[in-house]
Amino acid sequence: MIKPLTKHAAGRLAGSLLAVAALAAPTDAGARASRGKRAAPAAATVAVDYGINLAGLPIGTARLAGSFDRDRYLMDVSAVLTGLVGAITGGKGSARASGSFSAAPQPGAFAIATQTASSGIAVRMALAHGNVVQAEITPPLVDMQDRVPVTPANKRGIIDPVSALLMPTQGRGEPLDPENCNRTLPVFDGATRFNVVLSYAETRPVQKPGYAGPVLVCNARYQAVAGHRPDRPGVKFMEENREMSVWLAPVEGTRVLIPLRISVLTTIGTNIIEATRWSQSGNPATTGTAGAPRNSVAQASLPGQ
Repeated sequence: MIKPLTKHAAGRLAGSLLAVAALAAPTDAGARASRGKRAAPAAATVAVDYGINLAGLPIGTARLAGSFDRDRYLMDVSAVLTGLVGAITGGKGSARASGSFSAAPQPGAFAIATQTASSGIAVRMALAHGNVVQAEITPPLVDMQDRVPVTPANKRGIIDPVSALLMPTQGRGEPLDPENCNRTLPVFDGATRFNVVLSYAETRPVQKPGYAGPVLVCNARYQAVAGHRPDRPGVKFMEENREMSVWLAPVEGTRVLIPLRISVLTTIGTNIIEATRWSQSGNPATTGTAGAPRNSVAQASLPGQ
């Protein structure tokens, strides 16, 4: 899936692994409310800093900032490759997604932009009830004859890569119920459609700056569906890959879990994205954009949406 030492793959690493959704801020209806009404409770927010390591070597950093207000979510993610890899590739990216959630996220908008020293790509999608209603990729994809076609059916009932990082509680609604691992994420990134199949492995204690407590450890499997080139070695490697996992930590005051750690075996070593700092707040001023870079995606909606 990811070959971070090439320029193209470095940009994909920076942009897609830690691309996160951002929800449009609530309207100013509260400000227009009468003085006699009590102010609405502040949205729960979380900000997580990550280190990115490949084969034991640090190659970048990332940040996720999310806001959760009742059944609405807003998430932003940014990533940048550093050190020698960053100097060679210039890899960086940012993403935003927003929508509502119940048993699963229902994204309304998604945008991602990645950049390397030699190229860049941007994707924007508008969605309704889990169905893509408009999408654009800049620059357009090269028409490869061996690519599995993406059909209209492949664009229905999906979530974007950023919304896939949001895991609403299932079953009894307890954050650490093992059932929260057992789910299939139907992901569409604007070009490829694939499933991420999660299953429960264990519950373990974790201590990080800002977070101390148990997490769910979920095994992960990759299933290509459409938009991929089935004969490519990287696709075959990922479909057969049994060395992928994600640690899920609950966001206090919400019904959601988000990744504390993502581990993926690649052809050149294990890629680990792991939290270095976790912070939560109820202050709406920090909603969604804490720590986002100045060049982050400004708007996820497509024109006219």
